[in-house]
Amino acid sequence: MDIIRKIEQEQMKQDVTPFNVGDSVKVHCRVVEGGKERIQIFEGLVIARAGSGVNAGFTVRKISYGEGVERVFPVHTPRIAKIEVVRSGKVRRAKLHYLRTRVGKRALLVKAAN
Repeated sequence: MDIIRKIEQEQMKQDVTPFNVGDSVKVHCRVVEGGKERIQIFEGLVIARAGSGVNAGFTVRKISYGEGVERVFPVHTPRIAKIEVVRSGKVRRAKLHYLRTRVGKRALLVKAAN
């Protein structure tokens, strides 16, 4: 098992920005279109974190043209250039799936951390 842990440590990113559930983040994703590579920003609210180590992931939700869009990202993937925390939120739950039923401005309403 020691060999597996060693390989996992090599695969993990060392420069991951610390963020929590309830934070508004900008995820800079590398997108390959044809032969070109560009960076696309996905900005939204972190509604869940799951897993640990190399398998850690997080779910980001945003409202785009009145429709809720969720995207799940692995934390340690090379496809993510960087994660920017726009605003820290103060929540009392580990998963914010109840925001899915909300509409409009209330769908992204989370108290700001002091």
